[in-house]
Amino acid sequence: KKPIILSTGMANENEIKKAIEILENNGSKDIILLHCISGYPTPLNETNINTIPFFKKKFNKIIGLSDHTKSSVASMMACAVGAKVIEKHITLDRSEGGVDSEFSLEPSEFKLMIENCKQAFNCLGNPGFDIKPSEKLNLKFRRSIYASKDIRSGEHLSEDNIKVVRPGHGLDPSQYRKLLNGYKAINKIKFGTPINWGLLEN
Repeated sequence: KKPIILSTGMANENEIKKAIEILENNGSKDIILLHCISGYPTPLNETNINTIPFFKKKFNKIIGLSDHTKSSVASMMACAVGAKVIEKHITLDRSEGGVDSEFSLEPSEFKLMIENCKQAFNCLGNPGFDIKPSEKLNLKFRRSIYASKDIRSGEHLSEDNIKVVRPGHGLDPSQYRKLLNGYKAINKIKFGTPINWGLLEN
């Protein structure tokens, strides 16, 4: 009935499933799986970090990485694909030797790894196409539809009174031909006004 962090080094899929089953049957519901390559050290080209999203989908658990590489690159990459837990060996001084010294980080390296992992995880965000705060000032570099002269109330839009120019505060240029198909101004639209649906009727 305890929370469990389960390293999966050298285990196949059936063994992992069986281990989870045994734990859950004994009341351990909070289980974190660590993707692990049991090479000491593990070459970077054998880390197979894409296993992490695969594990997440396959086992529906929190997934992490047990990292036995010589650097922190694999840990950062793991966080970039959704790892929530990192296990990494630390040593006060690698030059003093020891069984795990070759793939252990010294304190300053460990601190940098943590900072980089947090930044990598923060880069994930949410999928979508919404304008980010850092992009808003750059809307001026996009094009949109504007009144190229004063448009009278009730006047139909035409190639003579609307143009596609910067900045991007009006309707998307993809709507240009649609606007020429019968849309007219509800009220007077002054020259230089970004065109939006609220100004128009059809």
